[in-house]
Amino acid sequence: MTRSETLRFDAEAVPGRHDELRTSSGVLRAHWDPLVRALSGMGSSELGRRWESARRLIHDNGVTYNVYGDPRGMDRPWQLDPIPLVLHAGEWDSLGAGLAQRARLLDAILADVYGPQRLLRDELIPAELVLAHPTYLRPCHGMRIPIASWLQLYAADLARAPDGQWWVLADRTQAPSGAGYALENRLVVSRTLSEAFREGRVERLAGFFARLRDTLRGLAPHHRDNPRIALLTPGPYNETYFEHAYLARYLGLSLVEGGDLTVRDRALYLKTLGGLEQVDVLMRRVDDVFCDPLSLRSDSSLGVAGLLHAVRAGNVAVANALGSGLVETPALLAFLPGLCKALLGEELMLPSVATWWCGHESALEYVEEHLEELVIKPAFPGLRMEPQFGAGLSADQRASLLARVRARPHAFVAQEQVALSTAPVWDGERVQARNLVLRGYAVATGQGDWEAMPGGLTRVSSASDSLVVSMQRGGGSKDTWVTCEQLPLPLTLLRPAGAPIELSRGGTELPSRVADNLFWLGRYMERVEGTARIARGLLARVSDESSETEAVLEALLAALSRHIGLETPPAPDEDTFLVLLFGEVSARSLRATLAAIHQLAFSLRDQISLDTWRVLSELKQDLADSDAPVPTLPEANEILNRMIVRLSAWSGLAMDSMTRTLGWRFADMGRRLERSIWTATLLGACLGETHEDEAPRLEALLEVAESAITYRRRYGGELQAVPALDLLLTDETNPRSLVFQLVALDAHVAHLPASARASRAGEERIALGALTRARIADVSELCRVEEGKRLRLSALLERTLDDLRAFSDAITQSYLSHAGVAQRIESF
Repeated sequence: MTRSETLRFDAEAVPGRHDELRTSSGVLRAHWDPLVRALSGMGSSELGRRWESARRLIHDNGVTYNVYGDPRGMDRPWQLDPIPLVLHAGEWDSLGAGLAQRARLLDAILADVYGPQRLLRDELIPAELVLAHPTYLRPCHGMRIPIASWLQLYAADLARAPDGQWWVLADRTQAPSGAGYALENRLVVSRTLSEAFREGRVERLAGFFARLRDTLRGLAPHHRDNPRIALLTPGPYNETYFEHAYLARYLGLSLVEGGDLTVRDRALYLKTLGGLEQVDVLMRRVDDVFCDPLSLRSDSSLGVAGLLHAVRAGNVAVANALGSGLVETPALLAFLPGLCKALLGEELMLPSVATWWCGHESALEYVEEHLEELVIKPAFPGLRMEPQFGAGLSADQRASLLARVRARPHAFVAQEQVALSTAPVWDGERVQARNLVLRGYAVATGQGDWEAMPGGLTRVSSASDSLVVSMQRGGGSKDTWVTCEQLPLPLTLLRPAGAPIELSRGGTELPSRVADNLFWLGRYMERVEGTARIARGLLARVSDESSETEAVLEALLAALSRHIGLETPPAPDEDTFLVLLFGEVSARSLRATLAAIHQLAFSLRDQISLDTWRVLSELKQDLADSDAPVPTLPEANEILNRMIVRLSAWSGLAMDSMTRTLGWRFADMGRRLERSIWTATLLGACLGETHEDEAPRLEALLEVAESAITYRRRYGGELQAVPALDLLLTDETNPRSLVFQLVALDAHVAHLPASARASRAGEERIALGALTRARIADVSELCRVEEGKRLRLSALLERTLDDLRAFSDAITQSYLSHAGVAQRIESF
């Protein structure tokens, strides 16, 4: 190995900061030694090769974090550094005990302020910090709490001061996020640095998530043996939606949005295709005030009307309890030492960063005198204001800020500016030092006990001089390793060997929103394939100027225009074709449909396999990889060929990997419906009107419809309209024929749950009627020419298209309409 390939951990320490890697005398800390030796021996080239594979894994797995205002939106990859933060077990034991104590303390505070309120009467907490706080939910006062615990999951943002002491910057009690990202970080880094991970004897994380799952099960009212637990998400546009889907899948929970749920008779139900299914426990990732538009914030569309009534009736448990966001206020940090003594009879083990609530006159005086050393923050979440660092303000700015604080002192908090510790990060070429904040987690295990995650989510700043550590501000993340003396025991969330498992072959529990998304995913995927196949046939002939080819181009262009929703076909030239295919010409264009597919795939993260996700992600990437908005003709052909291959992979996964439950039926119904529309449109464009020499049109028709080989095997090289129409219209053995699709639709309807509506007569009648008309059609009569047109064929195809539109409306009305207002890129 050459010297240039050696990975050197010689980044200069930042003056006045605690260095996680080395002591103040520059000696490598002992618990870092195994990792540093492994990485140094690996070298920068090998680490770069492995980390490139890890980045591809993050991309392929769709690990994202939505940064508001970022043009990449939901596609912004999760930022992960390959060098983990290493902590030794002895230090972590102290941190874990401190996290557990803070969780118990905050839980006790919530129990009091939503109960007897002795803390307010005894003035241990200023009343205005509770009663004036916008997240103090008066309807939750006196609410019944399962197993007398307001919190089930707790998190704290930790920073280490220059003297090595850990301080709490903020408590997270409402809907603590990041644990799923911590788990994903572990999976990626342990795979990338497998040797170092084994040699480092790193504590496993699975045990923590097993405790969380058991805790959620234990919340179920009436002690149900097999409770239904759902994770409530704001939806795919939330910045941490990936984590919501990831945790739901990992813990075996139903991922739901507010529109998936309803309250009936003071109980919470999931709206499924088979009827209403009662929900026993709701793990929420929606803020308190948005959870119930009936009792809390009336303009919210994220929650469930009547949820609070169901909670108060004891029919559903919510984790964390509604109202728990109250104790996230930074102002409370100033009072925690006294509260810990009063409520727990203990000294606060894990101290908070020095905090002054400006509502106290003495605290306000201190803030005025020491503003240059402090950070000013809002005490309440409703006050929109970024943290103001006094040291970075001019004299006029400080005066303006103090005037604002004096006007409403109770609404502001001042905190000491902590000199964050630094950890090594790798920028692809060398190791540098970055500021860090560690988010630690604890889970309630019953009877007032808590267990800390042996690790956490470490976040690092985007630059060494940045005072803010935030993923929204371009920061990155790290895996967090807690090393131990003995080999850690292997843990898993799987059931113990031999444990009885209740057999199930269900599927009617599918939420209506999920069925709606699968239905449209199937439609959009088939729409892209139809567009790509017609486009490929067009581009293969665009350079041929013969009269026969001109007639083919006219027919295919008419089919493509109608397929993507254009009323009038454009002029038949190469530039027009390319703009038509790849431009933003309509809501049904290739680019718009691919964007809709990506959105639906993101919404279905907990429903689709990893291989399916990769196929769907790569589809959109085919266009994103093009250097220009509209590619050249050779590039266009290559893009279309790749798309058709990926679409074939999707079809294979749908056919061979999806269990034949209602989810598969709705996805396949969408496919069959869209392929029926496409086939009818293509047949009408190519055969509705005749031409002197129909052979080129028939050849193009069979090629685009992927039936040319079958035709030649049956009929040789002679092309005629009757056998071609028979193959593509009425042949039930041809998976590309119209009748084949109608047979599949009829079969799917017969297996849909009747409980979704009193009768299925509408969709059954439409499907059967369309199938019967196509089956009994005489293709010879349909091919009869009258005044240069096949009027009977055109009439049958238009009637079929009308039936297909009616079928789509009937399915939506019967099964999907109560899923909420669907976000569609077009109406049909």
